[in-house]
Amino acid sequence: MSVRLVQLREIGSTQDELHRLAADGAPAGTAVVADVQTAGRGSRGRSWSSPAGGLWLSVLWRPRAGDDPQLLSLRAGLAAARLLDSLGELPAAQLKWPNDVMLGGRKLGGLLCEARWHGTELSWVAIGIGLNVHNAPPADVRTPPASLAEWRPDLEPAALAGPMAVVLGRLGGSGTLSDDELAEWRARDWLLGRRLAAPFPGVVRGISARGELRLETPDGLRSVPAGDATMVELA
Repeated sequence: MSVRLVQLREIGSTQDELHRLAADGAPAGTAVVADVQTAGRGSRGRSWSSPAGGLWLSVLWRPRAGDDPQLLSLRAGLAAARLLDSLGELPAAQLKWPNDVMLGGRKLGGLLCEARWHGTELSWVAIGIGLNVHNAPPADVRTPPASLAEWRPDLEPAALAGPMAVVLGRLGGSGTLSDDELAEWRARDWLLGRRLAAPFPGVVRGISARGELRLETPDGLRSVPAGDATMVELA
């Protein structure tokens, strides 16, 4: 799949600009990257600090025959982690369910998938990713932040944008994770074995083939289809 990369100096949100391009007929693989976002957003409408020096990128995904969008966020995390590992001289990338990218035990960035529908038919999904590179990480976050520059000061956001757009634009798959995908997630699962306070108390035992978080609770094993995972403690 070819990638058309739209490079901007400053914009409110790369997600919003990508949705605009998609509505005008932009093909799958179109990507928008900005040096600065003035109104970046994360999951559940939270604001996302996006100063110069970070990678702020959105990639257009359109469904093909047999594709299911339900697990795009998890698959995007796996694809991003593989790319980071390929750069060399970095700790192995980990993933925190459902949409955080972790490096060295701290939060490097996150993913945001936003779908647009025409009636009951899915038209497209904007896959957004934000990674700390040279920018000063935000201070007001629940999970301690990390930056790529701590390990690879030579890396630049502009050099990462194209390769990241390619791997995110190639995503596809069914509505269940394969055995290989589940094994890879388990190897990268930052939450595995940790105790959570929310969405309800329990110990993380991985994820299901449908992408649900599996929690061992006093009442037995429970599955969480969506939501935030809040640690009892971050030690």
